[in-house]
Amino acid sequence: MPLEDAQGQATPATRVILVHGLLLFAGAMGWFATRLRECGHATETFGYHSILGGTEAVQAALAERLGAGGPVQVVAHSLGGLLALETLARHPGLPVSRVVCLGTPLCGSGAAESLARRPVLRWWLGRSAALLRQGCTHWPEGVSVGMVAGDRPHGLGALFARFEGGHDGTVAVAETLHPGLADHVVVPASHSGLIFSRAAVARAAQFLDAGRFWR
Repeated sequence: MPLEDAQGQATPATRVILVHGLLLFAGAMGWFATRLRECGHATETFGYHSILGGTEAVQAALAERLGAGGPVQVVAHSLGGLLALETLARHPGLPVSRVVCLGTPLCGSGAAESLARRPVLRWWLGRSAALLRQGCTHWPEGVSVGMVAGDRPHGLGALFARFEGGHDGTVAVAETLHPGLADHVVVPASHSGLIFSRAAVARAAQFLDAGRFWR
């Protein structure tokens, strides 16, 4: 539904592009996109191959999408958050003011590191392996970034990695922390469950609207 300003006039909905994570596709963010539309945001999804092709091609395509259509914000799950932040760092000047990451291993993924050491399983990471293992090495300037992490330890990652402290079954809460973040919050969801969590939607909407999470 359209938003209204202080004078009761309709204001344009915020354009938000949603980026999925590893082994998923654009439609995987459909539920989250629908919930954000209910909060007054004009949502779109961005799809890419997380296994085939290189991350540079994905970043180029994402930069083109972000640069078309005026001001835009981003919500990205897991690997998608790393791709979004790397894209914004390497393509300064894109009209993006805020990014919400969902369970993104900004400090590198221990689960990915463990998988990469197993020849039979490393194909799961595809050509995104290096990015997942090293985390975010280039931080975008002038972009406010918020993190929604999960703490329900249900996921395949627990089979391959040992976590210290809270985790979502795939990514440790500690791996989602970064000094460049504007805000950080933890919700009761697993890694995959973050994209189907009403708590995560509410937190994402808060950050998109205000640049912070309500306490």
